Amino acid sequence: MMAADLLEPPTLSRRGTVLVVDDEDGVRASIRAILEGRCEVLEAETGAAALEVLRARDVDLVMLDQRMPGEPGIDVLPRVKAADPSTVVVLATAVHDVRTAVEALKRGAYDYITKPFDVDDILMLVERALEKRALERQVLCLQSALTPAGIETPDGFEGLVGRQPEMVRIYQLITQIATTPTTVLITGESGTGKELVARAIHQRSDRAGHPFVAVNVAAIPETLVESELFGHEKGAFTGAHARRLGKFELAQGGTIFLDEIGSLRLDLQTKLLRVLQQREVERLGGSRAIPVDVRVLAATNVNLRQAVRDRAFRDDLYYRLNVVPIHVPPLRERREDIARLVEHFVRKFARECHRDVRGVSAGALAALTRYDWPGNVRELENVIQRAVVLARAAVLHLQDVPLDVAMPETVSLLAEDALPLREACDQFERQYVVRTLERAQWNVSRAARLLGVHRNTVLVKLAAWGVHRPGASEGRSATP
Repeated sequence: MMAADLLEPPTLSRRGTVLVVDDEDGVRASIRAILEGRCEVLEAETGAAALEVLRARDVDLVMLDQRMPGEPGIDVLPRVKAADPSTVVVLATAVHDVRTAVEALKRGAYDYITKPFDVDDILMLVERALEKRALERQVLCLQSALTPAGIETPDGFEGLVGRQPEMVRIYQLITQIATTPTTVLITGESGTGKELVARAIHQRSDRAGHPFVAVNVAAIPETLVESELFGHEKGAFTGAHARRLGKFELAQGGTIFLDEIGSLRLDLQTKLLRVLQQREVERLGGSRAIPVDVRVLAATNVNLRQAVRDRAFRDDLYYRLNVVPIHVPPLRERREDIARLVEHFVRKFARECHRDVRGVSAGALAALTRYDWPGNVRELENVIQRAVVLARAAVLHLQDVPLDVAMPETVSLLAEDALPLREACDQFERQYVVRTLERAQWNVSRAARLLGVHRNTVLVKLAAWGVHRPGASEGRSATP
């Protein structure tokens, strides 16, 4: 019995891709039998396996079982929606587990279905879910048609956020090259958003309806890189108990994004070059060339030109990849975008984490803008996520910002083990009080309230330190 009372007959006229996530082989087989010939059915036994499939394939509907070993479906659901917010998710629950079903709807599930399944219920539910997905895609197409190419939305451009001139030039370049088959080399420090640039190119291309497969080459053990990229045949090496498709085959018709390409071994660089030239792959342990229609985007955070000079990277592969270079600037070089990014992440995590956080105080925003962000946008995103989750009010304040971000010079000071404890504490106290006065616009009474001390305590300390309000005479250190 479904949550919604659907009256139309279960014709299932719309084809699509359905991912069935259930640890019971029999359940997956039953649903496959019901949907066979009507739509493509993929399977996963766990939430982690489901996320792997979602990273490699474009899925319209996820049928997610609540009771699975390890991680229950209700906890997997937000991660599925984070991977692709447009994916329709249906939670399968026990008859008596209505509370979980209601919670799933609050977390973004489209519907729920109770076990044991009824064939007509499944067919009608899948029909409605695929219809919803198709309508959403039509809306996106209309929005794209009505939005001039290369112009950012309020949040940015295809998931990228920022209006700094260099970012706008990137948006324009993405629009220019998206529909071409050319390879692109995206450069920039770690955390700048190179994968987002690659995804934007894919979404604007003619391949948008096909898989986008991202591979972090540096994260794969060296002995497994070849198998991961190009696949292997059964018995190709110890432990190869079955044939495995490589990332290039999984990306068929779509785009493969090779992150940290500079870490690829020289022998595999040769094999990658051959794939780019001949448009075919050969699985490890195989003897047959397999044609692949895949656009290749690559990224690096190292200087590949220098790697070529050092003979650590093939020059011919470099030129093949670097047809169109795109450089993503570090966050410290586009500080004017920080406020927009902060606003974007506050909205995102308030929604995802069900927190009533609606903004950031001027003091907190000033500290966030002042910080150099060595981890770039990724570090900022993590800081805002933590702040939203732990926030005690509807507005994030300076105390919600980690100390190393709010007062980096203090953390640097405390890291110096040459200072005696008393001296380190005195310097920390001085910097903390001065920063609080700056937040209070040098109003001593207001700063004292923030510090939780009497205003005379603040005045005495300022006099002892010889600290004066900027621009004030020595006889007047701050506003009473």
